[in-house]
Parts: sequence; structure tokens; C-alpha cells
Amino acid sequence: MYKIDNPKNGYKNVAHAFFLSLAVTIAEPSTILPLIVEHFSESMVVVGLFVSLLRGGAIIIQLYVAFHAQAYKRVLPYLSRVFFFRWLSWLSIGLSIYFIGDSNKTLTLLLIGFGLFFFSFMAGFGAIYFKELQAKIFSKKYRGRTMANRQIAGSVASIVSGGVAGYVLNNYEAPLNYAYLFMVSSFIMGIGFLLFSTIDEPKKEHIQIKEKHFGLFLKNAMKTLKGDKRLQRQIIVIFLSFAYYLSMPFVILHANSSFTLSGWMLGGFIMVQMLGSIVGSSLLWKKISDYEKMLTLSFIFMILAFVLALFADSLWLYAFIFFLFGVGLDGFSISGMNLVIEIAPEEKRPIYTALQTNITSLGLFFPVLGGVLLKYIGNYSVIYSLSIALLALGFILSLSLKGTSARE
Repeated sequence: MYKIDNPKNGYKNVAHAFFLSLAVTIAEPSTILPLIVEHFSESMVVVGLFVSLLRGGAIIIQLYVAFHAQAYKRVLPYLSRVFFFRWLSWLSIGLSIYFIGDSNKTLTLLLIGFGLFFFSFMAGFGAIYFKELQAKIFSKKYRGRTMANRQIAGSVASIVSGGVAGYVLNNYEAPLNYAYLFMVSSFIMGIGFLLFSTIDEPKKEHIQIKEKHFGLFLKNAMKTLKGDKRLQRQIIVIFLSFAYYLSMPFVILHANSSFTLSGWMLGGFIMVQMLGSIVGSSLLWKKISDYEKMLTLSFIFMILAFVLALFADSLWLYAFIFFLFGVGLDGFSISGMNLVIEIAPEEKRPIYTALQTNITSLGLFFPVLGGVLLKYIGNYSVIYSLSIALLALGFILSLSLKGTSARE
């Protein structure tokens, strides 16, 4: 008899988040990554594009993954392969910067972009398998707790990573410091992947019979989307939550243009953002199992952050902005994942997950729009205001999710 909510699975779930965050924070989209890209290219559009690559490569594959995953009784063997290729792509970025670096900035930038894209592309496979696994091994209440614990563990790891990043950035010259961060972090990432691969997964009892071909699957997936009004509304709201991406990657560049930021200051901003994540998850999100309410509150924290960004004139105020980012981002992450799990029928969970993730992930390309606006308008207040307007719309629409049935 399989034991749901097995504490051993919970510990491995949290440990995975700790080591993954410890590694990935060195390319955090709101701090380090924009500065790495800016070293090789001064174009704001390129900065926005690369921030999108870190997350956006996942969206083009998820429906195809769901097509196959709906018939899988176990997904962990496939997830383990995803982990290997993500680890390899992350390591390749560090090797590219180390061996090529400034000798050919264009080639280095292309290789960084390829590594980020492939890292993100493989995450498209992993996202479907990961959510399916979370739904199978944890109950609703325990899953909310363990996901909050994941966020706390990841945030603690990111604080440590922020300190390490600050030290490396301050004591080594660019771009070698970036290469060191990627190479070392890839091995830390591997530890988390190995631990998660040993989770005990049960067989899925109710599976969907796979369609004869992918085209038929897409047709049925669209029927599912059209037939579920709640899913449609949820997708719109979560897509609007990504409006923070329009401006967030450029807040650090705005701060850097106003103050001379040392490596320690950059590391400090990472640590403050992760402190916000810890505070949000431990004092707020961990205690809320109403995921519609969690989503609505997350909009409020993000809107407040960008309102403050309009008037930021000191390092302390920027630090508080990054603190609010940490709180809001965790709320979006936890609520988005759990909302789709809650409304999806067991046999259609991969399809629901892929539909929501694929469509909402188009918001991951908001940084490109932000970069274009900055290039031609050159005013940070414009993109901050646009983010606030879109987030405010998302907040208003999120209020209508409460009490809406899955297939009304």
C-alpha cells in the first residue's frame, strides 16, 4: 500500500529546492543575469531577450510532453533524464564564458543564449512531470505545506548563494567571475537533481488513453480549454501576473545607473529578495490553503513594489523593492501550480498543466517588450507604469476566480 504524504518524499522535495536555488540564483533574472548580458552587449533588447530565454524556452514543448505524459503510470524516470540535460546545459554556459569570454563576445553571447534556451527548453519537459508527481505523492494540505517549505529552503539557499555571488563578483574580474559562478553552481545543482530522482512514486491508477497522433491531441486539448470557463479565466489572470517581467529585469540596471553597485551590493540585493521569499512563505503563504486568495495577495505585493520603483532614490528603497519581489514571486509560484492541480481531473492533469503553462508562459517574453520600450523611449517610469496597469488588471480579474467552479 503506497503511503501518501511520506515525510521522506517531503524531505527530498525540499532538499531539491535548496540545491537548485543555491545554483540557479547566480543567474537570477532580476539581478545577476542582466549584468552578465550587459557585459557582452549593451543592448537593452538583448538583455530582455536573454532574461526571456532563461524561462521562455519551456513553452514550445509542453503540449507535446503532455500528449505522451497523459498515458504514463510513472513520470520519475523521464524527469531524471530531464535533470541530466538541464545540468549539462548549465555547465556549458560556464565553460563557454571561461574558454571564450571576451576574446569573442558575440560567440560567447550566442553560447550563453543557447545554454539558457536549452536549460529552459528541458524545463518544459520537467514542469509537466514535476506537477504530476506533486499531485500523486502529496495531499492538498500537505502539498501546500511542502511547497511553502520548498520556497523557504530555496530562499535560504539563495541567501547563501547571494553572499557567495557577492564575494566572487567583488574579488574576481569579469567575465571570469561569471564563469566560476556557473561552473561551481552546476555541481551543486547536480546534488539536488540526484536527491529528487530517488523519490518514491506510485503508479497512476487513472490514465488517459493517448490519441493516435499529436494533431488529434491538440484538437482535444482545445476542446478541453473551450469547455472549461474556470481554466480560461485562470489562464488570463496568471498570464497577467507575468507583467512583473516587463520591468523587473531592468530595476537592477536602473539602480546601477543611479549608484555604483559593488559585487557585495548585488549579492545583498539577492539576499534581501530571498529574505522576502522566506518571510512570505513562512509567515504568510504557508498558512494559506486558499490559492485564489494567495494569488490576489501576490498581485498586491508586486504592484506595491513597482509603485515604489517609480520613486526609488536610495539603496535602502531599492532593497525594500527586492524584498517585495521575493514575497510576491513566491505567492505567484505556489498559487499558480496548486490552482491548476486543484481544478484538473486526475486523468487530464498533464493536459491542464500544459495548457495553463503554455499559454501563460507567453508572459515570459515581457522582458523583450520592456527592452524595446527602454531602447526607444529610454524612460524606466514608462515600463514601471505599464507593469502596474497590467498587474492591477490581473488583481481585479483574480477576484472573480473565488467561488468559480472548474467547469461552470
